[in-house]
Amino acid sequence: MLRQISLGTIGLTVGAILTIVGFVAYAADNATLNLVGFFYGFPLLLGGLALKANELKPIPFSQTTTPEVLALREQQATVTQNKIRKDITRYCYGQNAHLDRALSFLGLGKTDEDTPIVTGLKEKEINGAYALILEFDSPLLPIDAWQQKQEKMLKYFGPNVEVQITQPEADKIELALITTISNS
Repeated sequence: MLRQISLGTIGLTVGAILTIVGFVAYAADNATLNLVGFFYGFPLLLGGLALKANELKPIPFSQTTTPEVLALREQQATVTQNKIRKDITRYCYGQNAHLDRALSFLGLGKTDEDTPIVTGLKEKEINGAYALILEFDSPLLPIDAWQQKQEKMLKYFGPNVEVQITQPEADKIELALITTISNS
């Protein structure tokens, strides 16, 4: 639950309240509250603004995960699948995009403009195995470029993970990370 709360919003809210209290206390000649408002409120307000400027919102699930798939996740999901799911469904700070470093390492996008963007994720059961499916907006990187990196992806996201790449529509790529059954 805490992963779903924006630290920037908290900093802005608390900082604004304390800063306003400081101004009101200044007008009312209350030196103690005045100091609290200015020395704690204003820095919190500025910190909240800085976090808000560098905030990367969580990626939403594109479809609801069924209880059967949740049970399958508990039984079969690899450490890497869980880490990716948890990482992209929380607020992040100081990154250009979710998974930007991983995509850069895999050679999928040389510049910020042509790097694919994660737009959604879903969890499914594929042939009895748990699958985490990442949905990308990839207008400048064709499916051929993705498929050329499939072997490197197996090493990067593995062990015990099979990688499937599909293109459900133009400029969209789905990257399925499927747990190999031998892991269960």
